[in-house]
Order: sequence, then structure tokens, then C-alpha cells
Amino acid sequence: MKADIHPKYQSAEIRCACGNVIKTRSIKPVILVGICNVCHPFYTGTQKFVDTAGRVDKFQQRMAKTQAAQAAAATTKKKKK
Repeated sequence: MKADIHPKYQSAEIRCACGNVIKTRSIKPVILVGICNVCHPFYTGTQKFVDTAGRVDKFQQRMAKTQAAQAAAATTKKKKK
């Protein structure tokens, strides 16, 4: 094996934007991350399903229109008979 070709493996800190610090080992002394297991919504249980496009509301409106149209068609068929 060649000498002096491998990077130095040293103690390192992983720092999250929330302030959490994790001690580990790496070739870099400090690693900055934007999100960690302490502040990630999935792990904290604060995960929310956000309907930003209003897709659920649009679907419910279309469904209501369809049901109203079906009910109207059913009443006109009964009147014709």
C-alpha cells in the first residue's frame, strides 16, 4: 500500500441548522446540514399534509356537481315515465 495517499480520518462534528450537534468521525472536521433527526417533521411527529393546490377541495366540488347532475337526471327520468 502506498504511504501518504489516504486522507486523515479525524473527529468531526455534524452541525444542524436547529442547533443540534452530533459527534462522529470523518475526513472533514465540521459538516453543516440543514435538517437532522431532531428537527425533521417525520421523526418529530409533526408531519402535516398540506394541500397547497386545493386538489381535495376541487375534487369534492366536482363530486358534488356530479352527484347533483345524477340526481337531476334521475328525477327527470321518473317524471317522463
